[in-house]
Amino acid sequence: MKPTLKDNALTLLFLGLFLVTVAFQALVGHAQNNDLLVSHDRAPISLGEFVTSSQFLVDVAENWQSEFLQFLLFILATVWLIQRGSPESKKPGDEGRGSDEEQLVGEFARRDSPAWARVRGIRLWLYANSLSLAMGTVFLLSWFAQSLAGLVVANDEAAQHGELPMTWAMYVTGPDFWNRTLQNWQSEFLAVGCMVAFSIYLRQRGSAESKPVGTPNGTSALESE
Repeated sequence: MKPTLKDNALTLLFLGLFLVTVAFQALVGHAQNNDLLVSHDRAPISLGEFVTSSQFLVDVAENWQSEFLQFLLFILATVWLIQRGSPESKKPGDEGRGSDEEQLVGEFARRDSPAWARVRGIRLWLYANSLSLAMGTVFLLSWFAQSLAGLVVANDEAAQHGELPMTWAMYVTGPDFWNRTLQNWQSEFLAVGCMVAFSIYLRQRGSAESKPVGTPNGTSALESE
């Protein structure tokens, strides 16, 4: 069947929201940055210069890396850990990677299963772990981008105060980098924990992230089917 806009509405919604918020972040960040430059008797810069600057990149990258770390850890944790009653968790007793029959791989693959689910060896391993590998790759790349951009910003500020520049190793082991990083990590971990716990007792009718309204609190959505 040919995909339609309706079939991809959830992805398109959040892609649109992402683009809008990045655009507004660029606009308000540019205005704030120019106010700061003027207050220090420096010439303002254009929007194009700002969005290609290390200042803008470090702000974007530090949020990206924390978000993808959150999902990476959640994906891996839900393989082995459960939370009874939460639709974000498998039901008790289903912990682990699952059998080939349950996962529809190899000789248990269906006719319409993805091609790499029907093979063995490295291709099956890659496909079976592709979600966490993709999330982990984006996390590492954005973490590295944050560290490089943050180093440029920190050294620029150091130069303004007549201080010596830092190396990359000095910056990523220093308090400024980890203060920025941990501020984002703690909020992501709290949000995921709250989602897992709140969904045991609270409902949102019609949402795939919620159990049916009448499902008992201690029962997962899967157990109620």
